[in-house]
Amino acid sequence: MTLTETTLLVVGGSSGIGFGVAQAALKAGAAVTIASRSAEKVEKACARLGGKVEGVTLDTADAAGLEAFFADRSFDHLFCSAASTRVAAVRELPLEDAYAAMQSKFWGAYRLARAARIAPGGSITLISGTLSTRPKPGTALQGAINAGLEGLTRGLAVELAPLRVNCIAPGLVKTEMVDTLDGDGRKAMFEGAAERLPAGLVGGPEMIAVQALAIMANPYMTGATVAVDGGGVLV
Repeated sequence: MTLTETTLLVVGGSSGIGFGVAQAALKAGAAVTIASRSAEKVEKACARLGGKVEGVTLDTADAAGLEAFFADRSFDHLFCSAASTRVAAVRELPLEDAYAAMQSKFWGAYRLARAARIAPGGSITLISGTLSTRPKPGTALQGAINAGLEGLTRGLAVELAPLRVNCIAPGLVKTEMVDTLDGDGRKAMFEGAAERLPAGLVGGPEMIAVQALAIMANPYMTGATVAVDGGGVLV
């Protein structure tokens, strides 16, 4: 149960959780390919990662492009964290933004899983979020998308067997997504969250990566959604 000398495609690997997974997988001995819509971001991420890493430009909204990409290549494992969503209350979020969020996070993962060519014994790991089981005001759509991804995970695990399909549901994670807050606002948010969480801290991408690599390496794990949230669903 190891990732040594395996191949891993990380879609959304140029930043955030995806970058953390790519970094950890390289240290574990995997040959890693990172993908993103932005060629510039991919290039910068590859330079930061170093080692045996390849960068490609992929857009999960482009079904034909995904099919073409996988036409002549396969991987042992696939990890997808790529998504672009806007979070707001149902009556405040414009419908076009709501549709775009579903297209990006849910249908993007669906299209990717449909096109991907994974070697026997391999795996697909998706990212949802604990809002699927513990929604908060203003997050109904995000929670529904996450719940949809978790349902998709279970269905794919049955339909694509013996290919293994799993999902990770993170809580609050320190990534570039929260860097739009000013320094004091970000610090206050993290400190407040850490005080509320049973784990007493806010997670980083490297903590999600620990679970991602364990899922990939465990041949007895499929159809599961694992919360990695510092105990956030409990409080």
